[in-house]
This record gives sequence, structure tokens and C-alpha cells, in this order.
Amino acid sequence: MGAAVAHNEAGPAMVSVVIIFLNAAKFIEAAIESVFAQTYPHWELKLVDDGSSDRSTEIAKRYAARWPAKVAYLDHPGHRNRGMSASRNLGIRNSRGEFVAFLDADDVWLPGKLTRQVEIFDCYPQAAMCYGPGEWWYSWAGKDCDDKDFVQQLEVEADALIAPPNLLTLFLRNESAVPSPSGIIVRRGALERIRGFEEELCNAVRGLYDDQAMYAKLCLEEPVFVSREPLYRYRQHPEACCAIMGQPENYAAARLLFLDWLAAYPPMQRQADRELSKGFRRQLWISRHRRLTRLCKTARAQFGRAQYLLKRLARAVTPTPIYTWARCHWRSFPR
Repeated sequence: MGAAVAHNEAGPAMVSVVIIFLNAAKFIEAAIESVFAQTYPHWELKLVDDGSSDRSTEIAKRYAARWPAKVAYLDHPGHRNRGMSASRNLGIRNSRGEFVAFLDADDVWLPGKLTRQVEIFDCYPQAAMCYGPGEWWYSWAGKDCDDKDFVQQLEVEADALIAPPNLLTLFLRNESAVPSPSGIIVRRGALERIRGFEEELCNAVRGLYDDQAMYAKLCLEEPVFVSREPLYRYRQHPEACCAIMGQPENYAAARLLFLDWLAAYPPMQRQADRELSKGFRRQLWISRHRRLTRLCKTARAQFGRAQYLLKRLARAVTPTPIYTWARCHWRSFPR
């Protein structure tokens, strides 16, 4: 990681924007243009190529050649494919901003994103990261589709600073509340303290939990500001990594690797929060005993159905006077 850049009297804070991409020619220009459309002007853009073989390499190099003072093209030695975490770390190492923001190559920012998030950091200097809900964007193709656009539910107090490790407890319990990398902005100092993204884990889980590992490290020890304002569009399409890799078995295997990694992570072993410990043990047990968990869910569902039928039967065969009397004296009597 590079040295931290101070937010001082010399000028406004610089935001380093990192876009990683792999064969993203279909969408990358829209992502880049959404950075150029930001109302906050003090940014630099690092376009990190993870070994693309399509036109996205040419597109990225064209932007870097046209705006060399603002945009830089980066790739791994030999134009290798190193994975999402290694690519994000490469962008971080080669950036100089006080803040680092990430944008996936198939997503777009709304114009006020950086302005709003820098304002939040100015108001909350103790915050290590800031994020808000994303808009799940199905209508990007301009045609009718079965799914409608919606804004992500945060499942946590909004417009507030959340103390560690409360967000990690939430993210482990409810993955739908986890932000996309496109929605976050992080202080460089915090990224340096946690040593960025986990490259070995990313390669093991094939990109499915690389972001959550970074969030886990940061949320264990740093306060995070959660905003209620949606500032980015999370494009939904069949070529996305989560769509390609998102078969249930792939997700289950990746989640177990992630949870095993987290169990061995030293700050996690040292933490003393009871709610986090209890929730984490439960999630790890579920992940390690998936078949038994499915059987328990099936049994509970069948028991609930049998209980419902028995109540209906009791109501049908009980004479009305007795039923009315029983209802008055026994709250548990079937209704």
C-alpha cells in the first residue's frame, strides 16, 4: 500500500477511483463516463485490467491516453488474470488519494456520489468507510423484464455511524444487506491497516466473497457510516460474475471457505462481542452441516403443516358451545 495522503489546507481531498475489469467491453464505457459525470471534480481513475481479451483493454487505454492527468491504465505482469482482489490491490497501490472508491465495470454511479460521500467523511472524521444502498438495476436494457428495479434494504439504522463489530454481525446474518463494492468509499489509512483485499481467499472462492472478506476485516475494528441515499446502480445481467458463479453449490462452497478463513483471522479470534460470536458460530455450523440444515428446515415445515391441519380438525369436530367455552378459558385452544 502507498503512503497515506493528508487532507490538508493545500486543497480538497483527492478520491482515487479503482475500476477493475475482465472482458467488460459491453459496459465499461458507461462506468467510466459515470466517473467523469461526478459533481466532485477532485478524483483520479485507475483502470485495472485483469487479463482481458476483448475490446475493454483498448477502451481503457484510449481513456488513459486522452486524459493522462486523470486516468491511468494498469495490468498485471504478462497481462495475467490474477483475480478481483489482486486487481483492486494493484489499483490501491498505484493511487494517491486520501479516499479510495471502487466501481465495478458493469455498474454506474449517480452524479452526486463522490460529493455526498466526501461530505460525510468531513462530518464524521472517525468513519473508516461509508456506503449506502444500491439500486438493483434490471431496466438498463430499456425493455420490459419480469424483475423491477428496487433499492436495497439496509437492515440497519441509516444516516448513522455504526460501531464495530455490529455491521459484521448483520452481514453474516443477512447477506442481502451487504453493499456492492460500487457503493463504498474507504479511507486509505483504513485500507492500509487491514492490508487491503484478501488475494489468496479470492482465488479460492473464485471472486464470490472477495468483497465480504475486506468488509469483515474493516467492520471488525472500524466505525462505518451508513447512508440512506442510493448513489449507484447495480446492473443485473446474466454475464455478471455473481450470475455466472451463483449456482447454489458454488455459493455454498465459497461461503464455507470464507467462514473458515474468518474463523482463522486473528482479530476475529480476539474479538469479545457475544452477539457476533453467537451469530458467527451459527452461520459456520449451518455452512458446515448443509444437509442436516436442509433436513431440519424440511422437518419444521412439515411439523408446521401438521400442526395447522390438526388445529383445523379440532375446530371442525368440536361442538360450537364447547369451542366457545374453550376459547374463553384457554388461549392456546385452536382458533
